[in-house]
Amino acid sequence: MIYDLHVHTTASDGTYTPAQILDLAIKSNLTGLAITDHDTVDGIEPALNYLKQQQYDLVFIPGIEMNTEDWGEEIHILGYYINHTQKDLLERLQEIRQERRSRAYKMVERLQNLDIDIEYERVAALAKGELIGRPHIARALIEKDYAANIKDAFEKYIGRGKPAYVPRYKFQPREAIELIHQAGGVAVLAHPGLLIRTKHIEEIIKMGIEGLEVFYPEHKPEQINIFMNLCHENNLFITGGSDFHGYDSPENRGLLGSSGISQEALNNIKNLIKK
Repeated sequence: MIYDLHVHTTASDGTYTPAQILDLAIKSNLTGLAITDHDTVDGIEPALNYLKQQQYDLVFIPGIEMNTEDWGEEIHILGYYINHTQKDLLERLQEIRQERRSRAYKMVERLQNLDIDIEYERVAALAKGELIGRPHIARALIEKDYAANIKDAFEKYIGRGKPAYVPRYKFQPREAIELIHQAGGVAVLAHPGLLIRTKHIEEIIKMGIEGLEVFYPEHKPEQINIFMNLCHENNLFITGGSDFHGYDSPENRGLLGSSGISQEALNNIKNLIKK
């Protein structure tokens, strides 16, 4: 039994809709998955409705991935079993949504200054009212033949360090952890192996996270062993996920279900929530 606890949809920067993700999960013989879009819960309700409609035998876990920053580097905090209708969470996410819109607008302005003929309105339309991300700008570039595909758009224009790149708005990991707890969820440090300074993992543990994403496509065996030991030493539960964004996305880290956890590991998370 495999539970993939790190999956993105078109609600943030994935290229598959929630319905398409659930279809793929069934085809991939997953037992369950968590939708964990960046700084939004907009993919959860469509997923729940589609699950009910299709009557899939699939365990669905409402989640989120919050993009935070501390010590000069990105730190992503995953939240599981959150109440996606909780007022304080939704209000804060709305503020972040506005910051992302502002970022997208600035990136379009930079592209226009490069004599690239795209409009913010078209980018917003491609996002279909959802959280605006770089993949939507990439699609606008593809439409006008400025890029062959999403990966090409990132490499030429909007990837980190490229001429139209604008840093993303982020907030502190401590606040993300508190918001997840207020929404009734449990907080997990995402892909700790990608942190530049591993000493910060212990600092984040002190902030009140309950788990570490031990199993991840880019984690080496020796890293997995280190994170497993950290979980045992600090009484944290173990999670894992593919960080799937869609096969055609430059943000994709692994195939759906390529990383995940067993039934026993999921039961440990459930037991913690009950306590």
